[in-house]
Amino acid sequence: MTDQACTRGMRFPGALVALMSTFLCTGADGANSVDNSNQTAAVPADPYLWLEDIHGAKPLEWVKEQNARSMAVLQADPDYQKDFDAILKVLDATDRIPYADLDHQYVFNFWQDAEHPKGIWRRTSIADYAQAAPAWDLLLDVDKLAADEHENWVWKGADCSPSLRRCLLNLSRGGGDAVVVREFDPATKTFVKDGFGLIEAKSAITWLDEDTVLFGTDFGPGSMTTSGYPRVVKLWKRGAPMASAATLFEGKDSDVASAGVVFHSPARTIALVQRDVGFFTCEYYLLAPDGRTRRLPLPLGADLKGAQGDNLVFTLREDWTPAGAARIPQGALIAYPVPQAGEPDDGKPLPPEKVAVLYTPDAHSAVGEVAAGRDAVYASIYHDVTGSIHVFRPDGAGGWSQATLPLPAGGSTHIVSVNDWGAEAQFRFESFTTPTTLYADGGDGNPVAIKSLPARFDASNLETQQFFATSADGTRVPYFVTRAKNLSGPSPAVLYGYGGFEISLTPSYSPNFGMLWLTRGGVFVVANIRGGGEYGPAWHQAALLAHRQRAYDDFQAVAEDVVRRGITTPRQLGIMGGSNGGLLVSANMVERPGLFGAVVCQVPLVDMIRYTHIGAGASWEAEYGDPAKPADRAWIMRYSPYQNVRKGTTYPPVFFVTATSDDRVTPVHARKMAARMEAQGHDVLFYENTDGGHAAAANHKQAAEMWALSFVYLKQKLALSAAWTRAGASR
Repeated sequence: MTDQACTRGMRFPGALVALMSTFLCTGADGANSVDNSNQTAAVPADPYLWLEDIHGAKPLEWVKEQNARSMAVLQADPDYQKDFDAILKVLDATDRIPYADLDHQYVFNFWQDAEHPKGIWRRTSIADYAQAAPAWDLLLDVDKLAADEHENWVWKGADCSPSLRRCLLNLSRGGGDAVVVREFDPATKTFVKDGFGLIEAKSAITWLDEDTVLFGTDFGPGSMTTSGYPRVVKLWKRGAPMASAATLFEGKDSDVASAGVVFHSPARTIALVQRDVGFFTCEYYLLAPDGRTRRLPLPLGADLKGAQGDNLVFTLREDWTPAGAARIPQGALIAYPVPQAGEPDDGKPLPPEKVAVLYTPDAHSAVGEVAAGRDAVYASIYHDVTGSIHVFRPDGAGGWSQATLPLPAGGSTHIVSVNDWGAEAQFRFESFTTPTTLYADGGDGNPVAIKSLPARFDASNLETQQFFATSADGTRVPYFVTRAKNLSGPSPAVLYGYGGFEISLTPSYSPNFGMLWLTRGGVFVVANIRGGGEYGPAWHQAALLAHRQRAYDDFQAVAEDVVRRGITTPRQLGIMGGSNGGLLVSANMVERPGLFGAVVCQVPLVDMIRYTHIGAGASWEAEYGDPAKPADRAWIMRYSPYQNVRKGTTYPPVFFVTATSDDRVTPVHARKMAARMEAQGHDVLFYENTDGGHAAAANHKQAAEMWALSFVYLKQKLALSAAWTRAGASR
């Protein structure tokens, strides 16, 4: 799942997505205490600020003690090792689908298994990839590299030049967002001596041509935004010292980031500088050959998805009326013809061009993933949270045709990859009970299944139903329930949610939930609450800023609805969420403690009064608000879990999972909340992995450990085994 801020073109890990891709106060301790450096009201000091020293000896000793206590409880469970082994077997299975990136005549794949826990980067031809056992060409063994260089390298992706002659590799120490960039020669399979390279930082770098890059990194004081990302974009030519790189653009300190974005295709190269004014607002500047930039006349809410021919492809977060044209509604998919670089430069923004509207969603629909290739634009379009793939092709006369690809219905349709240099595209389909199938389209609009994931659990007795709950303000909120067909009476259930950053939770095939929960008699519930993107930008914006409580009201409405339907009971209802979803479940735990039986809170935000001073928190002010502003602070204080947890209130037991190397959200939130709740006498367990970054796992063993701990915890607290035994006896 994508981690970018305003656009898919920029490679900044700005969003709070984590974990889904693998499935996927008043008290003796000074409760209600906050950092009051920007406030006029006097409040008690935060007694747990010392835990914000992420790598300090005292905090790490506390983490060690907490880990030991949690492991003693959870790893001693007779199911733990069985669950760990089952998850690891699936993660390391060689019959997984090796998802790949299409590029020219190749597919590139990054692969991890038992033999390669850190992973290998490899490629093969497009034709060979369709075979059952492709003949892979190994490009880089990250395990060997880490061993040879005595570094804890974690793969963070590659960007290859237009000819594929050179590639820029991103390597992280421990899995954080800060990376080391090194130039690599795929022909010789070696790093390029004196090639392009950047020391460890939160950088952005991309190819302008074979011997030139656009980049931003930490150049020293003043070069990074308050969010911790590059503010300055420079042009660097091969063979020249980095210090001589020419400055092309400078954003503001208060921005999220600025970066170069370049699209290469047989038609042309389109080079842009993108300024992320906020997390959901961007400016785009066309870069001329002489280095001058001119702003494109697009609204700040335009979200760049890619380029096709002479067109940039966007979705709109707001209504837009281009000069001399009709209004284009919010959520629409558009193609914007890019002026040629030779336009006269009078210092003013480029004039508006004729904009083509490719798709306008209705009230039940939303444009999900979008990808543009050499010949077409593809969009995964969802109607009431189930998907289809639409393909849009230019007709050569300024118009576009539209068709829907013949893929299965009733689940999720995802765009895996499209080729900027050929006609090929790949898609996948899955549902809660249907294993993933990969489809390849050679350009004729007839995708063919080429690889399928074997069933990881017996779903023959499982069914998925979609229901709608009514939230506090009357909004209908969809959710999915997956359970055994012959399950009668209330059963242990896990309610999963996210509700932020325009990210949708669509039906997905989860071996973890299937093996360790559903086939043991548990119920899996996924809530499509506001704050997500299930119904487009308006669904997200309905829970922004002062309206954040709507996401929590929606989640509580779903919980109440599954109880009302007799699917589960509050005592049997566990909730789980990661990152922004961790904020969701911790806030709901504090607001409605009697509605839930257990909580698994992964890599969460929790202290929303200090969040802008922790990790990359300042970049998310457009989502949550700025607690330094009195008006924003007032609404944040009403839901911030860390400030509202109380001694003397009975909360459901909670298990916090985080990672020391997470430099995005950081482990600070989970640490402080666990310490505060423990001091207040609540039932708390805490586990912090050292590696893995914001995913909380850098390899398959760490991922298996995290999920095994989580499912054993839920089994213990929700009495899953006992419920399944009783259900079996009744049958």
